[in-house]
Amino acid sequence: MTTRQDYALTQPLPADVLVGGGSVLSRYRRYPVFGSRWLAGRSLLFCSIIVVVAGFIGAGTGLAVRQFDIALKVTATQFVAFSLMATLGPALATAVRHLRWPEARERKAVVVAVLVGMVLSFFVDRVASSYLDQLIRPGMLAAGLPMPEQVVPPAPLLKAIGLAINVAALVLIYGLFGGGLALRAYFSERRRWDDHHHAREVHALEGRVHEADLRLGVLQAQVEPHFLFNTLASVRALVRQDPVQAEATLDALVDFLRATIPKLREDRSLHATLGQQLDICASYLALMQVRMGGRLAYAVQADESLRALPFPPSLLITLVENAIKHGIEPRPGAGRVEVAAVRDGAGLRVRVSDDGAGLQPGLSTGMGLANVREQLAARYGTQAMFSLTAGDSGRGVCAEIRVPIGSSS
Repeated sequence: MTTRQDYALTQPLPADVLVGGGSVLSRYRRYPVFGSRWLAGRSLLFCSIIVVVAGFIGAGTGLAVRQFDIALKVTATQFVAFSLMATLGPALATAVRHLRWPEARERKAVVVAVLVGMVLSFFVDRVASSYLDQLIRPGMLAAGLPMPEQVVPPAPLLKAIGLAINVAALVLIYGLFGGGLALRAYFSERRRWDDHHHAREVHALEGRVHEADLRLGVLQAQVEPHFLFNTLASVRALVRQDPVQAEATLDALVDFLRATIPKLREDRSLHATLGQQLDICASYLALMQVRMGGRLAYAVQADESLRALPFPPSLLITLVENAIKHGIEPRPGAGRVEVAAVRDGAGLRVRVSDDGAGLQPGLSTGMGLANVREQLAARYGTQAMFSLTAGDSGRGVCAEIRVPIGSSS
């Protein structure tokens, strides 16, 4: 069973799916092909044209045989015959489409329905032609008009060529007049609808990414002042106790702000590269190393060829902040944080590990990590991965992000 996104057959098509339908005569094309409203509009248009053509044929025949009642019968017969020929295939296809079968089955059934309509149209044509022949023959004889059998028969070769041309003409007429063009429109409409639905999904995804970016901006606005206030409070406390340490902390803070503020100013769309995010993490860790009195050791490692790859902003620093806040700071003594990025097949794997306090209750459900998961899901769907596990040596925590290489962040 083929999965598809169905749309209402009685509602107008979206503007980017619609082809035609702007004029009065083609308004029925605003509705899905082989829908009930499409069929009603098409039948009304075709029958309006047919009644005029049938009237001319009937009038011409009546004048030829000089019988008014014959003219009326010819007009009525031509109208009924041509109307059936124009609507049988589309009507059968409409009935099929309203069954709402799976797409693959529906497509085959619609084609069969139109072909059946063409075959039925052939028999309708034969019956109508036979009836008209019997109807107007007496009048033609009375008027002295030549009958078809009185015409000199052509040579066998010309007769065969004429028969082939006649069959080809009938197939063309039945095909186009009886739903062939509608069949083509049906298949192109499905492709346009799929493109429309895909565009809507992309637009919705972009909207979710934008919304997530806004929430990320709010998160940054909440976290960064808190971090700055804490750092400045530490500097204030150190000014009298340890001026040298206070000066080193200020220098590290300046380096951190130099790494982060220009990036925020120049990139309002919140896109970044791995190299930029690693530099921010390195400057942050350097600042925290000074603030913590040197008990923090750290390493930031990545191959130079990976630094230009796109990587979502603020996710990596969130993991590093978590490692400090929940891993290193609560545990007395020295601690170490390592940030490493490596290529993993068609993906980029970035790991933040520490040897601190380890996994604590509620750590994995915090606001920062929830934002990390949401950002990855919005940007990459199922192609990205995030994990939070105990450290390799049984101490600390290892947070790991994997994103596909080449995808826009």
